[in-house]
Formats: sequence, C-alpha cells, structure tokens
Amino acid sequence: MATSTVVARLAGEASRPKVLASANVLSSSRWRVAVTRRWRGRGVRCCAAGSSGAGAVVPGEEFVGFFREAWPYIRGHRGSTFVVVISSEVVSGPHFDRVLQDISLLHGLGIKFVLVPGTHVQIDKLLSERGKKAKYVGQYRITDKDAKDAAMDAAGRIRLTIEAKLSPGPPMLNLRRHGVIGRWHGLVDNIASGNFLGAKRRGVVNGIDYGFTGEVTKIDVSQIRERLDSNSIVVVSNMGYSSSGEVLNCNTYEVATACALAMEADKLICIVDGQIFDEHGRVIHFMSIEEADLLIRKRAKQSDIAASYVKVVDEEGINSLHKGDNGPSLSAKAHINGYAASFQNGLGFNNGNSIYSGEQGFAIGGEERLSRSNAASFQNGLGFNNGNGFYSGEQGFAIGGEERLSRSNGYLSELAAAAYVCHGGVQRVHIIDGSVDGSLLLELFTRDGAGTMIARDVYEGTRMATVEDLPGIRKIIRPLEDSGVLVRRTDAELLEALESFYVVERDGSIIACAALFPFPEEKSGEVAAIAVSEECRGRGQGDKLLDYVEKVALSLGLEKLFLLTTRTADWFVRRGFSECSIESIPEQRRKRINLSRGSKYYIKQLQPKPARVNANNFVIR
Repeated sequence: MATSTVVARLAGEASRPKVLASANVLSSSRWRVAVTRRWRGRGVRCCAAGSSGAGAVVPGEEFVGFFREAWPYIRGHRGSTFVVVISSEVVSGPHFDRVLQDISLLHGLGIKFVLVPGTHVQIDKLLSERGKKAKYVGQYRITDKDAKDAAMDAAGRIRLTIEAKLSPGPPMLNLRRHGVIGRWHGLVDNIASGNFLGAKRRGVVNGIDYGFTGEVTKIDVSQIRERLDSNSIVVVSNMGYSSSGEVLNCNTYEVATACALAMEADKLICIVDGQIFDEHGRVIHFMSIEEADLLIRKRAKQSDIAASYVKVVDEEGINSLHKGDNGPSLSAKAHINGYAASFQNGLGFNNGNSIYSGEQGFAIGGEERLSRSNAASFQNGLGFNNGNGFYSGEQGFAIGGEERLSRSNGYLSELAAAAYVCHGGVQRVHIIDGSVDGSLLLELFTRDGAGTMIARDVYEGTRMATVEDLPGIRKIIRPLEDSGVLVRRTDAELLEALESFYVVERDGSIIACAALFPFPEEKSGEVAAIAVSEECRGRGQGDKLLDYVEKVALSLGLEKLFLLTTRTADWFVRRGFSECSIESIPEQRRKRINLSRGSKYYIKQLQPKPARVNANNFVIR
C-alpha cells in the first residue's frame, strides 16, 4: 500500500476522518458511561435522566462521576500559570466565545491565565477589504504601513472583544438560590492588558525590508505577575513597542513561547482549529518530547518548518535551554542514537537524559517567527540576549509562511513550537481543537484528555535496567527487604530477572526501580519490587515508574496488572488497584506463592492504550 494512503495527518481541515464522530476515539476508559462526544463543535451530550432500558443510569450519576474524576486535577491546577495562545482561525471562528467561557470558568477555579490571541486571519481580511494584499517572504509577513494599520486594528478589536466577553464573569442563571444576590454580582473577571511586550524592527534581511515587523526583545514579567497576583486574566497582544516609540507587528507564537519561558509557566496551551491524528484517524493524546522530536526530524526533508527546527536544536556550541541542567548537553546525534532504538520496542521512550542545546527562539505562522533567545535573560525582563535589545550573532529562527498557511504540513508547526518550548524548560504543552466544545476542560480534567499533550518529564530518566544498574537496584531494595516489605532476592536472582526491571536514573544514580513479569497467555502481568530511594520519596517517582510500567504492559498487549503485598496496600489502592482473591492470579504464578508471608492480592484493569504517534506514519497532506 502506498505510504500516502496508509498514513494519517497532522491536520485539522474539514476533511478530517469521520471516525472522530465516535466517542471511543477519545478514550473508552473515560466515557464508558453513556456519553457521546460530538467532535465538530457540538459539545458533550450525556444521556437524559429519564433514559430507559438495560443501559439506563441513575439521574446525575454521570455528572457525579465526571466531577469526582476531575477532582484531583482541580486541586492540582489551582494556582498554576497557563500561557494560552489562541490561533487566529479560532479567534475569527464561531467557537471563540465558548473558549473564553471555559477560560473564565477555569480562572474561577484558581488558574492564572496569560492569553496571546492570534491576528493573521483578521489582518489579511482587513487588508483584503481595503483593496490591499498580504505579503509574505519565506516565513515572515512584510508589514508595510497598510499592514501595520490593519494589524493595529485587528489587535485592538480582538483585545476589546476578549475584555467584553470575559468581563461579565459566570452566567447568573439560578445562582441566587444558593446565596445572597449581591454576592454573585461581584463575580466578574478582571482583564489586564498593557505594554508588556518590548520589540525591535526585524529590519532588512537578504535585501528584503520587513517594515514594521517586530522581534521580541522584552517580556515584562514583573508587571504580568503583578496583574496575575491581583486575580486578573492578562491579555498580551502581539503588538510590541520599540525603544524609539514605534508599534511593531510581532509574531504571535514568538510572543506566546517567550511568555511561557519567561514566566516559567506550568503549561503552554495551543488552541488551534484541528487535532493531531494517528494513522487510524484517532487523536494522539500523548507524545513524549522524544517522540515529537523524532517525528519532526522524520519530516525534515519534506518540510522547511521541520528542517528549521532541526537546525535550531542541532546548532553546536549553544548552552542548554533547560533551567537547572548542570550536566553537559548532548549533541543531537547522541540524542537520536540514545532513543531511536527504544522506538522499535513500541514504547517511544528513551532514558530521559537527552537535552538539546539551543538558545534561539522559535516561531510559527505566516507572519510569525521567534528570535534567538536566552532563557536565563528572560528572568530579568531585559531581553533575549544581553539586555540591550540587540542580538549578537545571526537573527532568530523562524518557521511558517505559506507552508503553514496552507496547512500542507497540518499542525507540524505547532508541534515544533511545542517541542522547542519543552526543550526550554516548560514541562507540558497541549495542542487542542478549539472547535470542539469543551475541549479545554476535557484536556485538563480527564486522564487522557481531548487533544495532544507533549511532555518532557513524564518518563524522564526512566529506562530498562542494565547489568551496570544491579548495585543501584540492590541498594534501593535492601532496606525494604530487611523490613519485610519486599521479598528477599539474591544477587543471582536479581541478575536473572534483570531484563524485567525498569529504573529511574538521576545524575548517574538509580533512584527508583520496579519490575514487570508478564503472563501473556492470561494477558496479565505482575508488578513487583517497586522501590524509591529514601531521599527521593514523596516526589512522585513511584507514580512515574508505575505509570511507565503500565505503558509497557499495554504495549505488550496486557489487560491487567496484579501484585502481592503485605504492607503497602494503601499506596496501590489509591492508584487504582483493588483487592482480589488468589484465584485471580495466573495459575503459573499461584504455584510459586509463599503462603506463609500472608500476602494480600490486588489487581488493576488497565486503561485502553491511548493513540501514539509513530514517525513513519505521517506524510505531507
């Protein structure tokens, strides 16, 4: 079969697969109750309270279930700072109001927002209405006087629209039933905007004068944080201000990614008008930074955008963007060699130690680019380089242009920006479809989400064990063996089972380990020897490792995990395991159980495997 007919798309046009009408695309584990997702912006529809038949549910049961599922995420996100870039297609589309409504809701739950709305669709429309034509050269818009006027008008209109839509706060409806009427009238969202963005002219490049096109030189972090701390939603326009008093049209993604890095945001969220699918037309819910990087590299010969990204992250002699990375940066070649083999086992995760070097900025979009930046200098709010607003060396790096505007590479541009920001230290980037009603809520408050999450730290440092790890594993599990928590194993027994062990490594030391012993015929696997070094306990390493083991089990086709424990039952119960009888354990394993230990048996049904990306499964549309 021809490659072009087998692969899926990094795209979101109207021709997206019909399979997305199915609720099962999202994750059957989350919506097994009678819930139907309507993917083309029709929202989430729960079955009516009066439903009849064998599948009927108790009125309100779905709502209670969803609320309970969202509870840990509600607590976890409270106080977080999210930078949200809203694509110009969404801003100009019919779903913009609902997106803002959901942002208002989340703001009421204690999340801090910095909004960066896109403008290029509105600018092009205004130019067309005025008998002018948009001009692009490569990745950039040429902002002449007409385009500058259109850009200012578009940015002003969008800012005013956002302020108008967010100012009312939540709808009143029947809130008065639950409290004093006057109290609810005070629930409004405060919106803050201002000159948070410093810029300079892009100037003349290769003989092309880009006019009033700007490059970001300063993010006023202290002023933005002051507004956020006063409980305001901050809107950062892509119109920057130069030291000479000019207004310049900057790249939306340059502004958004600069804000995310400067603010040390918890998340960068890209709200676009489509989704990223796998070869079966299913939404890809999760990508490690390694998977995203490999996909971009796979497309490097087919896409100027991908080639540009590779050039940035491979540039030699540049310090790592990752804050706190005290070790030497790996070269791109070493990085790829380090994890390419791990893709072959279907997991797509390397040892988590690969950090790219690079200090250039990153941008996407027809008029959008991102300039060279230094993450550390963002902290003082002085600019990307030495604080004087001028760059040393060559100009910043850009992606986009007609390639992105035509969506010939789908959402590869956003994916490249996401990977770059993750390399820069932002732990999570989400790419979600703003045309799907409630997609922001579903992405943030359900296990598998509704869009695509790119993460740098989910499995960072986690890998299969090697013989060299044996002393580190022994050091971690020995205290637990001495206390009777773990079954005592000899060095010979550990060595024999080593191929079933996984470890978390940090700074050359093993800080956690776990083992997975599969029983393929029963489609089950035993989790054993989960241990975390004493100095690293309470930091989520056990959860990371257990989640990794679950992903390994799923890749092996296993449907459930079981374990035997004497003193750690509570920990596993909180993570979805439930007590079972010995008959639930595979017979082959039952024969080897030491009944004198009096172990309890626990089992967990695994979630269906979310769609993953494979770099070989994408081509240009």
